[in-house]
Amino acid sequence: MEQIKVTSVGWIACEERLPADGQRVLAVVPGNEVLLPGKAKFEMREVLVLRFMENFFAVQSDQADNHGRHFWSGEGASNQYFGAVTHWMPMPDAPEFPQEGED
Repeated sequence: MEQIKVTSVGWIACEERLPADGQRVLAVVPGNEVLLPGKAKFEMREVLVLRFMENFFAVQSDQADNHGRHFWSGEGASNQYFGAVTHWMPMPDAPEFPQEGED
């Protein structure tokens, strides 16, 4: 069985293992600042929901040379180049809610 180095609270270092192609994950992007909608200020958001896109730039050699073959697709304007993400973890399951009529 492969030994995987896991950091605090389940984070997996990208240098140790990558998600499956197309997998949606929580990802760490150190120093990531986002412009707040409707406001003229930035806020630090270092944990994002991203989708891992394996070999995204494989056929675009200039992009692959500059940013790596892989890519992190974000929601809204949160796309990230491969090297920007340091750690990731699988998305947690949503909480279970009682069905209507259950106690």
